[in-house]
Amino acid sequence: MNLDLVPALDHPELLAPPVAAAVTSEMQVAPIDGTLADTAAFCEAYDVPLEISANCVIVAGHRREVIRYAACMVLATTRLDVNGVVRQLLDARKASFAPMDDAVALSGMEYGGITPVGIPDDWALFVDSRIPALPQVIIGAGIRAAKILLPGAALAGLPGAQAIEGLAREAV
Repeated sequence: MNLDLVPALDHPELLAPPVAAAVTSEMQVAPIDGTLADTAAFCEAYDVPLEISANCVIVAGHRREVIRYAACMVLATTRLDVNGVVRQLLDARKASFAPMDDAVALSGMEYGGITPVGIPDDWALFVDSRIPALPQVIIGAGIRAAKILLPGAALAGLPGAQAIEGLAREAV
């Protein structure tokens, strides 16, 4: 990895405000070129294996007039099962990727940098069951110009997190 990692608690300027309020001592943050925030470009530019890069996907589940949101953490090498597993977990009739404007406005984070650290209290947090066993995982920092490094177990230990078997499938 080619990242200049520093303790996240000491660098709130590298974090979106809700993220800065929720980081722990286990988390490190690194500034990056915001134009390289998308997973493939980031991993290539900073020599980060896709296998330790995790993406946060915001899903909106609908049942009647009620909308439930979930932050779903999956490895970059996998694809989230939105219409199967996530829909059932949210007890929704229909589930889909949350509209970008809603995800940004409700999370207080930038598109392309949304992370589970500091998500709204009423959102579910689903973590693919492969992630907690990883010694290190790279996730967003709430802004496009930074990334957080933390142990996989710490990600699964975030408030309200549930490790879910089958949340994602290997990408083809």
